[in-house]
Amino acid sequence: ILKRAAALIEGWLQPIYLLFFVNNLIFVFHEYHELSYSCFIYGYRCAEKQYPEDLPSLSVILIYLDEALSVIKRAIRSIIDKTPARLLREIILVDDHNDLLDKLDLYISSIHEERPGLVKKIRHSEQLGLTQARLTGWKAAVGDVVAILDAHIEVHVQWAEPLLARIKEDRTVILTPVFDKVDFDDLIVIPYMAYADGFDWALWCRYESLSVFDLFPGPTRSPSVMGILVADRKFFGEIGSLDGGMKTYGGENVELGIRVWLCGGSIEVIPCSKVAHIERFHKPYAPDLSALVRRNALRVAEVWMDDYKYNVEVAWNLPIGNHGIDIGDVSERKKLRERLKCKPFQWYLDNVYPMLELLQDLLGYGVLINDRWPAECVDQGPAPGSTPILYSCHFFSSQVTLSSLQHSDFCFLLLDFVFLSLSTVITSLTENFTSGGQIQNRDTKRCLEVVLRDMYPRLVLQQCSGQRWTIQHVITAQKRHINSEKQVL
Repeated sequence: ILKRAAALIEGWLQPIYLLFFVNNLIFVFHEYHELSYSCFIYGYRCAEKQYPEDLPSLSVILIYLDEALSVIKRAIRSIIDKTPARLLREIILVDDHNDLLDKLDLYISSIHEERPGLVKKIRHSEQLGLTQARLTGWKAAVGDVVAILDAHIEVHVQWAEPLLARIKEDRTVILTPVFDKVDFDDLIVIPYMAYADGFDWALWCRYESLSVFDLFPGPTRSPSVMGILVADRKFFGEIGSLDGGMKTYGGENVELGIRVWLCGGSIEVIPCSKVAHIERFHKPYAPDLSALVRRNALRVAEVWMDDYKYNVEVAWNLPIGNHGIDIGDVSERKKLRERLKCKPFQWYLDNVYPMLELLQDLLGYGVLINDRWPAECVDQGPAPGSTPILYSCHFFSSQVTLSSLQHSDFCFLLLDFVFLSLSTVITSLTENFTSGGQIQNRDTKRCLEVVLRDMYPRLVLQQCSGQRWTIQHVITAQKRHINSEKQVL
């Protein structure tokens, strides 16, 4: 570990978080923090920026579940060391019903010898999920500004000042710092460029190029946040905080981003505020978050997306208008939307996130099944390459296809927009395809079919033999017309 630390110090391009631990002992190399931060960061001279002295006070909220003690201690230590004492009002630890940690209490006591009363700990009597834990921390905070973070982070030197200065200028902005990735197994930090935080129609997060939104430098608009956020504490409440009807986590960050933009605020990324985030080996709340994210995404769609909510249903391979999933009571969130006089979702698409491509002019969607192999579905196949294959049907995103009027003359494409044309298999399809018919290349007149090779079914293009394909959900011409009319209106 010491050799690795020395190697990091030799290269100024390496990031500035150098907290290593062995058996829960913490080593902090302050000089290296200062050396690294004095260098250029993504073209900005962030270290040379000057900020007002009279900035708002800050409450930092750390949420933890199944964290190593050393990780929590490093987060606390980095916040204390890298946040000016005059600005740091408190650190609130929200324990979402861990089996931890008597030793954490001892560590907090040692902090209080240095800064009496700085660290507060709140423990849930049962596990409530990340969204509720964040709300718990916000409700307990007293600082002018709240920074709601994960506990598996370490902050940069001068991470707080750019955030607080921006909120002092405009209390209606919700901010997010730029994250660097920390590998969970060796704690090597991978520096990330500044990106805007976007999402797809399933409400899974993704990065978007900042150049799409604003030019460097300075605060940059973003459609959403990744989950970690900084906000004026009172404004956060005025605009509806987080949707307490969300389960566990997943989608609540997108809901916040949409709501803030529609209801009078804005979302920004602050490039000169940097936080290192440890990528966890597994998610603590559930091994597979798909069911939770799907439910939460449908809740967001129902409240905020107006006639565009069908895009979320298609993205999750659900029947349009009849998904049958309990999303909880949304009446209070709809009342909030009315009370805040929020704009329609069309405004968000036009003015904030025009890159979010609509799933429109659809003929059908869902899994694609050959009549001779009903237990097998066309699948994107392993990356890299994503050459389509047949695979046992599981009905998740790698098997969900769209049949669309607007993409490459009726080609099929996978829901994450990797062309299934059929990717490298078919370049263009006949306009005469209907569910229950054959799939024929319009130019070569060959058909997509399944043959048995080496004991396994394989996708091939060959002379048509009458094999038929069924796509899971077929959209009638009437329903396409209705959806098109709604979007025009």
